[in-house]
Amino acid sequence: MPKNASRLFSIDMKKLAQAPKITAELLHLAYMKALTYIFYTLYRIWFYILMAVPIIVLSPFLILAVSWDKTYPIFFIMARWWARFILLGMGFRTIIKREENFEPGKSYMLVANHTSMTDVMLMLAICPNPFVFVGKKELAKIPIFGFFYKRSCILVDRNSSKSRFEVFQRAQARLSQGLSICIFPEGGVTDDETVLLDEFKDGAFRLAIDHQIPIVPMTFADNKKRFSFQFFSGSPGRMRATVHHFIPTAGLTQEDKKDLKDRTREVIYGQLVEYNTK
Repeated sequence: MPKNASRLFSIDMKKLAQAPKITAELLHLAYMKALTYIFYTLYRIWFYILMAVPIIVLSPFLILAVSWDKTYPIFFIMARWWARFILLGMGFRTIIKREENFEPGKSYMLVANHTSMTDVMLMLAICPNPFVFVGKKELAKIPIFGFFYKRSCILVDRNSSKSRFEVFQRAQARLSQGLSICIFPEGGVTDDETVLLDEFKDGAFRLAIDHQIPIVPMTFADNKKRFSFQFFSGSPGRMRATVHHFIPTAGLTQEDKKDLKDRTREVIYGQLVEYNTK
């Protein structure tokens, strides 16, 4: 037998004695992880229940309200209550800072950073002036919600140049009716969640200049944390937003589009940096 055999044996016995403790810790971690996944799953299901139930209950009124352009403001009022119902039901405490207020009956171009499905609800809760979203057509496939979404929003296929052109035509028609337009200018949600704010597309700024309507930059600080597009994420808590000073477009031409876009992005990005350092 080797001279250090007894020493090796004693070390093995020591590790063996610690094994139950290590196993218990691993089981506890696995248990807590399983509970976390269950919570996230139930939280997501609860979100979709909150989305669907008011739509189902109010569907006869919603169908009537969304069927004609003249009744769209009524549909918009119901959509705002729907949005507030979801935000409250999810346990989100909205904190909205307004640097400037909306004028009744005036059209605006609403823009904000886009990181969450709750961006739609928060935008509805913030803006009292009737507006329509420009959004990706894939959302129209969501059961129940999609029916009203495709009748109240301007759908765009980002892979089709023809679709993008049709968006401008429909947006112009809505603006001529006195409505506002909401576009998330990042053009979608990046898969890289470390990106604070993606580059902006031109569409919102081209339309705003064409129709000489003010840009309304908004910063949504906590939506990614509260309810991101990653399935196993989210929690109740505060949901901060800032409505920044409006940026006028009167007298601007398409040659000013890039400066307008960069100025708007700088406002939102700067606020995001400030929020993330608090």
